[in-house]
Amino acid sequence: MGFPIIAALDVGSQRIGVAVSDEARISAHPLCTLDKHSLDDAFTALRQAFGSREIACIILGLPVNMDGTEGPMVRHVRNFAAKLAGALQVPIEFQDERLSSFEAKQRLAGSMKRGRRKGAVDAVAAAVILETWLESNRHRDR
Repeated sequence: MGFPIIAALDVGSQRIGVAVSDEARISAHPLCTLDKHSLDDAFTALRQAFGSREIACIILGLPVNMDGTEGPMVRHVRNFAAKLAGALQVPIEFQDERLSSFEAKQRLAGSMKRGRRKGAVDAVAAAVILETWLESNRHRDR
């Protein structure tokens, strides 16, 4: 097995975008978008999506408001994070995700049909969140 990687999630009310780093933790790649029916289903789907990858840490996008304040969705993500940490036994960190969905839509513009783009946006947004985290932690010890 290789080095542990970093995963990132863009947790919404209906879907979860998933992205993973490469083993060198230099780049981020969209992995999939999961429909969120129940927490148990979400955790099972995440385990399946990660497969045999060893996950060192999961980064959750924190949807703070543009002025930096925290709204109801931040409480939802923090609650999800607490349950996820217990279910997967993996450390959780947060990353400001302001404008990640906007950037994801910009990256996907013109590259696929609108119907397919909707699901892809969440995974690409997770990759944007992970890229931001990787860049800000570039010199951090493994």
